[in-house]
Amino acid sequence: MQILYPTKPRFRLGQLAAHVVVALIALVVIGGATRVMEAGLACPDWPLCYGSFLPGKQMNLQVFLEWFHRLDAFFVGIVLVTQFVLSLCWAKSLPKWLPWTYGGLTLLVAFQAFLGALTVLQLLPSLVVVAHLTVAFSLVAIMSGVTQQLLCPGKSIFPPWLRSLGFISLFSVIAQSLLGSRVATSWAAHRCLNFGDSCNLLGLHRASAFPVSLLVISFVAISLTQRDVFFNQWPYFLTITCLIISQIFLGFLSIQLGMSEPGLVIGHQLVACLLVAFISALNFKGRRIEGSSQSLFITESTLETCHG
Repeated sequence: MQILYPTKPRFRLGQLAAHVVVALIALVVIGGATRVMEAGLACPDWPLCYGSFLPGKQMNLQVFLEWFHRLDAFFVGIVLVTQFVLSLCWAKSLPKWLPWTYGGLTLLVAFQAFLGALTVLQLLPSLVVVAHLTVAFSLVAIMSGVTQQLLCPGKSIFPPWLRSLGFISLFSVIAQSLLGSRVATSWAAHRCLNFGDSCNLLGLHRASAFPVSLLVISFVAISLTQRDVFFNQWPYFLTITCLIISQIFLGFLSIQLGMSEPGLVIGHQLVACLLVAFISALNFKGRRIEGSSQSLFITESTLETCHG
C-alpha cells in the first residue's frame, strides 16, 4: 500500500524538527536538574565556563550540568538557524508560513540565550528563571506543532471546537508548570514544609493541579468519541493519560518527601515538558493530503512521526 506524504524538503525538515523537539525536552530537563542540584551558578561567567569552552580542571557534577545545559542550548540554536536557512532555500516547495515561523523561532532562541545570561549575571532571580522556562516551554510547543505540520500536513484531525479545548489544555499545562517553577525558584515549598511560611503559593499550585488534570483528561475523553481520531491517534491519548497520572503521583510524592529527592522533582518537570510536546503535537496534527501533485511517494513501512 502507498500513501502520499509531504514533499522531500518538507519531509527532511520535519525529521530534523522532530530531533529538535527531543533536544529541547532534554534542554528543559537538564535545566531543571541544574536548578535542583543548585548548579545554576556553577559556571560563574557567560557564555564560557571559567573562561574556556571546556573547563577541565573545575569539572564536577554541578559544573558539568551547567556546561552541558549551555552546550545543548547552543546545539538547538545552530540547528534552528540551519532550518531557517534551509526553509529560505527551499521556499518554493514549502508552505509560506514556514520561513516566517523559523525566523520567529530563531529570535526566540536568541531571547532565551539573553535570559540564560541574565540568570547567571543577576544571580538567579526567580522571575527571570520563570521567564527562561516560559520561553523553553513555548519553544517545545511550537516546534512540536511545526513537526506535525511538516510531516502530517492537511486539515486538523479535530473539529474547531475540540481543537480549541486542546489549546486550552495546552496553555493550562504550561501555566501550571510555570506556577510550579515559581514555587521552586522562590523556595516557597521548602519554606512552607519546613517552617510553615509562604504556603499560599504552594497551596495554589496544589489546588490548581486538579482542574488542569481534569481539563486534559476531558480533552482526551471527548477526543476518543471521534471514531477516526481514536483509531489513528490512540497511542497519543494513552501516553497523555499515563503522563497525567505520573505527574500527579510525582507531585504528591515530592511533597510527602519534603522536596528532598532531586530525581522526583526532575521527573516532575520532565513529565510536564512531555505533556506540552504531546498535546501540542495532537493539536497541530493534520490529515494527510491525498492526491497532491507535490507529494512524495514512500511506502507505509517508512518512519512515522516520532518525538523520541
